[in-house]
Amino acid sequence: MLDRLAEHAGLEFVGAILKPGIWARDQVVSSWNNYLDLVGVREENEALREQVRTLSQQVQVASEERAELTRLRALLELEPPEGWKPLGARVVANRLGPQAALESAIISRGYYSGAGPGTPVLTHEGVVGRVYRAGPYTATVLLLTDPGSRIAVLSAANRTAGILVGTGPRGLLEMKYVPQNARIEVGELVLTSGLEGAFPKGVPVARVESVSQSDLSLFQTVYASPLADLEALEEVLLLERPPVQPGAQTLPLPSVNATQGVGPGTGQGSGQGGGASSGHGGHRAQQTPSNQPAPRAPRPQAQPQVTPQTVPQAAPQMVPQTAPAGQQPGQPPRQ
Repeated sequence: MLDRLAEHAGLEFVGAILKPGIWARDQVVSSWNNYLDLVGVREENEALREQVRTLSQQVQVASEERAELTRLRALLELEPPEGWKPLGARVVANRLGPQAALESAIISRGYYSGAGPGTPVLTHEGVVGRVYRAGPYTATVLLLTDPGSRIAVLSAANRTAGILVGTGPRGLLEMKYVPQNARIEVGELVLTSGLEGAFPKGVPVARVESVSQSDLSLFQTVYASPLADLEALEEVLLLERPPVQPGAQTLPLPSVNATQGVGPGTGQGSGQGGGASSGHGGHRAQQTPSNQPAPRAPRPQAQPQVTPQTVPQAAPQMVPQTAPAGQQPGQPPRQ
């Protein structure tokens, strides 16, 4: 019994001595484990952050593609006027600040692919401008806001005609040559009139912002804002002009010789004139086949009128006759 008590007391004494060491060991082990956990968490957090960045980039790309798809779908839904061929293009450069020489943009089409000077350029919102000059693979578009831009337009509701002129970087357009007695209202839509032939008729261009009249002018002062966002152009649509139809062809005039009659077989032509037919079996005029267009006859030129000159004839000389014998000159002959 005493031995057990002594053993127990010894164990408690040794335990009391070893307890601080055991506690220190446990702290060290716990701290190490916590460090290892923190390292793992840090690595996991870094991996999660990288995944978040990747997903954010993918979301951004998907959002850009969705916006581009929406714009392209809007362009595809735009029905071009009859006879005009639509051509898509991307905007590769815009004007370089407000001090640029032209209010312009550069597109990814040149004259090799249908973008010639004067080609209309528009978006699904409205007219952008027209091609100013074209290279082989790119072209410069003169925007509506450039002071050199001129477009024949008319108002949608009141059908008031005018010329839409750019005013510069501020973005407004001036509708000139609107008579004082013409009716046009604020908020009215402005369309292309098609009179100049460069744009098809009825394409939206701008919306009227202000209308004012003055006693010192014959015309109203009308300002409008473009419908297309000219500062954020990305994709545009070009309208290639329809082919020019040939003019009406007239029948050729009949060939008429000045020295012969018009009708065939007159028989009064001279031997040197090549008439249609002559009374002595001349060659018959060659007929043009009906399936081929007859050649156009040259326009008869006026022949100079030759005034016949009278050749002076020698005056007849009076030869004196010899009177017979026994008769005086000047007396009648004897019977």
